[in-house]
Amino acid sequence: MIRFILSDLRRLWAGSLVVVLLVALATALGVSVVLQERALRLGSARAADKFDLVIGAGGSETQLVLSSVFLQPSPLPLMPGEVLGKLAADPRVDWAAPIGFGDSFSGYPIVGTTTMLAQNLSGGLAEGKIFAREGEAVIGAAVKLSLGGEIKPMHGSLEEGGETHTELVYHITGRLRPTGTAWDRAILVPIQAVWHIHGMEEHAEDGEHENEAASGTDSAEHGHEHEKVGADHDGHEHHGVADPDAALDESWTAGAPGLPAILVKPKTIADAYKLRQDYRSGNTVAVFPGEVLTNLYATLGDAKQILVAVASGAQVLVAASLVLVTVIHIGQRRRQIGALRAFGAPRGAIFGIVWLEFFFLVAVGIALGFALGYAAALILSSMFSQTSGITMPVGFAREDAALAAVLLAFATILAALPAVLAYRQSPAQALRA
Repeated sequence: MIRFILSDLRRLWAGSLVVVLLVALATALGVSVVLQERALRLGSARAADKFDLVIGAGGSETQLVLSSVFLQPSPLPLMPGEVLGKLAADPRVDWAAPIGFGDSFSGYPIVGTTTMLAQNLSGGLAEGKIFAREGEAVIGAAVKLSLGGEIKPMHGSLEEGGETHTELVYHITGRLRPTGTAWDRAILVPIQAVWHIHGMEEHAEDGEHENEAASGTDSAEHGHEHEKVGADHDGHEHHGVADPDAALDESWTAGAPGLPAILVKPKTIADAYKLRQDYRSGNTVAVFPGEVLTNLYATLGDAKQILVAVASGAQVLVAASLVLVTVIHIGQRRRQIGALRAFGAPRGAIFGIVWLEFFFLVAVGIALGFALGYAAALILSSMFSQTSGITMPVGFAREDAALAAVLLAFATILAALPAVLAYRQSPAQALRA
């Protein structure tokens, strides 16, 4: 029987190939949706695990996490610099690292921060040393630059028409270990250097406006205030003064410039919850990145259901096409079936031959679909990782075996249709066809 089936498949290879490809493409669509959604969810969750608590000015919690954890460019409101001094002196805080955005180099975001964050972000350096002066920088693992290289910061990005700062050139002193987060594509520089090249000093009276550069925001209505501190960002003129050889001073006071976000490492879990409660006031907001991601996952879940429904619809259309193909196929093989019956082949054997042949084609299509779906998810995840820096783990889980079982059960039922049609044909009717 097996030899007969293989011989039949070789003879009808074109039609068999069409059946396999139809099933494979329909299966691949559904598998790729499931794998890609899972990879995005796991990758973002692992990236958020690096940060315990994020504090920012009152506003969107989601945008605060996207900007500070995933380094998505977006203007954030600034909170008073005194919050940083208060956190630095809080006995419940292990360390608090201010961050400032707005500049970039060769497509990589430049993030102003502290040596403490640079040392703890990836568990140490892969090579080189931590920045110790204003003119030094540490790069993420995925930044394609070399140690000793120069970094000329650009305000904003090239696509936005940003201009290169002339106040300071950073020199790369170290490279972080891989973290699997967006920070692998970041360039870390001293926060005080960011303040200085944007004309922001401690104890500034007009801190709210002059610190807009630290979060990448510009405002035309405050042009005069920017001119007072030497930083009119709408005109792309920066008159800050920075000394590349200046030593770092990370003893934060209440007079620190305004900040878009502060990353906090509490000493205990209890301290984390207490700090979040204390800083969830009208002026500041404190969030656990994982909680914010949970809300995003709910949105992703809705989108996933829609995509799965689309994939299921495609599979139903493919199934209907296969039914039509099989009916035509059985009609074309009536003489062959009649001959087999005339030579004494029992109806059960005819049923088994037709069922096994069609089930084999559908099963091969399902297996090929899983392979294609996995490959598509790998390609999409790789593209996303290159642009975001977030590692996207693509892999099958236990529930995927249940999906395969459901598809094979469906194939079993679908293959029975042409087998029943062949089973019901009498030899005399088949030979007269």
